[in-house]
Amino acid sequence: MLSTLIRRNKSRSEMSFLEHLDDLRISMIRVVTVFAVGMVTALIFYKQTPALLNMPLEWAKHPETSPLAFALSQPGDGLVNMGELKEFTFMGVWKVLMYAGFGVGVALASPVFLYETARFVGPALTDREKSGLVPFCGAALVLFLMGAALAFYWLSPMSIQIWQHFAEGMKMEVTWQASDYYAFVVMMCLLTGLTFQFPLALIVLMWLELVRPKTLLKSWRGMLVGIMLLVALITPIAEPISLIVMTSVLFSFYLAAVAVGTVIVRRKRVARGDKPNPEDDDLPDDDEDDSANEDDSWRKPRKPVTPTDSSPAPTKPKSTPPPAEGDLSSLD
Repeated sequence: MLSTLIRRNKSRSEMSFLEHLDDLRISMIRVVTVFAVGMVTALIFYKQTPALLNMPLEWAKHPETSPLAFALSQPGDGLVNMGELKEFTFMGVWKVLMYAGFGVGVALASPVFLYETARFVGPALTDREKSGLVPFCGAALVLFLMGAALAFYWLSPMSIQIWQHFAEGMKMEVTWQASDYYAFVVMMCLLTGLTFQFPLALIVLMWLELVRPKTLLKSWRGMLVGIMLLVALITPIAEPISLIVMTSVLFSFYLAAVAVGTVIVRRKRVARGDKPNPEDDDLPDDDEDDSANEDDSWRKPRKPVTPTDSSPAPTKPKSTPPPAEGDLSSLD
């Protein structure tokens, strides 16, 4: 069993259906194993992991220490003077450890998940499609890390500052519970990272020809509204700055995905022998027009033709004027 998890004894192209299911099970076990290793590692280093997740809170308190200090505002006195995070129950401490372990496990298991997914669907692809599989998985990992980094370095500290600003405006003293804070940071990073996979999902839909690039481009207004609603749901406080920045980034990804999908679909159709643009499929071909005209002409009733003799009809003799009196030439 252990040797099967480490290496495969048979090529995927030679596997039967049941062997493919067993191979899928092995791939899932590998991903879960790496995820569990990440969680156990986070539990072993339980002192260092919370220190890492505390960084957004420290940047919110002291923006000058943040790498994105220019994008953060000055905090209020209540946030600067706030003490350590507090937890009131034993289960709350356990939640803190689980959130920290979950974040580390997902970070370690995501590359393995992409690798196993690529290996599983690889035999069903052509050589040309396999050549684009590695850049696709690399782009998925890079986009996920970009989204998680954006949430960790900017969205989380800014949201903390805004929350505290509203609390001070309402004359409220907020006691920050540790489990709530760690859940907020971890889920913010994961959701933002998954949201950045949005352009790759569009490219896959266009590559499968489930949607046309021109159709996506025509519906840009509805896509813009949908992106704004998605950003408003992800960010805890949909304040104008984060809403505008995140919407602009995702809408730029949407336009880039349509451009890349157009090129991919055109090359795929040309290699298959179809018309380059999917919209040309709606236009009738010239050969179909000619065949349709021939069918119409064949269906038209023809007038009956009466049989005629092939010999030419006898010509009537030309009439000659009567001879004049005394003309003897008519006697010849």
